[in-house]
Amino acid sequence: MSESGAAGHLGGRLELDAQVAERLRGRLPMVAAHTVTTITAEVPAYSGTLTGQMREKIENAVRIALGTFLQLIERAGAADPSTPLSRALEAAYALGAGEARVGRSMDALLAAYRVGARVAWREVSTTTVRSGLSAETVAEFAELMFAYIDELSAASVAGHSDELANVGRARRRDLDRLTQQLLAGEPEEVLRRSAERAEWPPPQTLTVVVLPRSSRRGVLAVLPPQTLESGEELPGAQQWAEEAALLLVPDMHGSRRRRLGTALHGHGAVLGPARPWVAVARSYQRVLKALVLGVPRPADGTALDTEQHLARLVLHTDPEALADLRTQVLAPLATLAPATAARLAETMRSWLLHQGRRDDVAADLFVHPQTVRYRMGRLRELYGDRLHEPGTVLDLTVALAFPPPGTTDEPTDR
Repeated sequence: MSESGAAGHLGGRLELDAQVAERLRGRLPMVAAHTVTTITAEVPAYSGTLTGQMREKIENAVRIALGTFLQLIERAGAADPSTPLSRALEAAYALGAGEARVGRSMDALLAAYRVGARVAWREVSTTTVRSGLSAETVAEFAELMFAYIDELSAASVAGHSDELANVGRARRRDLDRLTQQLLAGEPEEVLRRSAERAEWPPPQTLTVVVLPRSSRRGVLAVLPPQTLESGEELPGAQQWAEEAALLLVPDMHGSRRRRLGTALHGHGAVLGPARPWVAVARSYQRVLKALVLGVPRPADGTALDTEQHLARLVLHTDPEALADLRTQVLAPLATLAPATAARLAETMRSWLLHQGRRDDVAADLFVHPQTVRYRMGRLRELYGDRLHEPGTVLDLTVALAFPPPGTTDEPTDR
């Protein structure tokens, strides 16, 4: 009901005798005191809290509320009957907001309204009956009074809801600011102040998880409630940049990492290393590196764990240097046809990784062992004694360990 509509409803039908109104107004202090005493006794949330100045404040609020009700009835014919109701509704709204600020739900306040309405009506009805009002008038009085209490209750609910929404938005902003500071690697003292402002208890470690935004809701449901989420786009994450969600998951180090991997199964996630919470930016950089390099995803639906691809990440830290090294160590193959050079390079890589075990190399390349023998013979002709030099072996191993960024691990045509 709107303010003007409520005022009209409350004052439009009942004309209260001035003497009766004055008699009721004189009893307001006693009614207010009795109401607060009963609320304290019957509503556990307020037991022991409505004392001293707080009790005086609440009693005054009750007197004002009941006084406003009487004023509304007396002003039934006034040009602007909504004015006193407006003030009462504003006070009720503020009362609900105050309950939210101290962490109480609306249950206690609504119970207080119910108790207050009952006690106040018992006192008021006694006065109206003794004043000689007819039964019909008393009934109308009761109806209007309880409608008034409903209006106040609704205003308090609105105030409580709005305050919770404001607090929630403010905390969300604080958490967002903390998340961005963590990812940017801000100094520890800055992070601690932001965590305190956001009322976020710092964990021992944080782990970065990047996954498609479509999987975000389902994954968050099984992660710790202290998990942070970034709403920012991921720079340099290629096709993920606009559709990825980034999470900072607390305390998933050690044996708990496997549990995190299980929770992420089937969601196409990329999992960074666990790092001290103030150093989680390093986990973020690791994930970005894996995304930029296009590290292959597991075919079985498990999360891409960057901890299982450290060699690839290390070798591709300087892609230009790695490309130069490949060109240098593969120079003896430069005069061959590209397909032939690719087959020999692939054979060299498998030979190094399998430590010269011909049958294992053949199985890896899906060729006959004699083919491996022939190709290695060609490579020895091209490289000569350098194939026995530790420095050359090291360079070849590093250069051929993984395909260059942007290529696949698929074997070349045989």
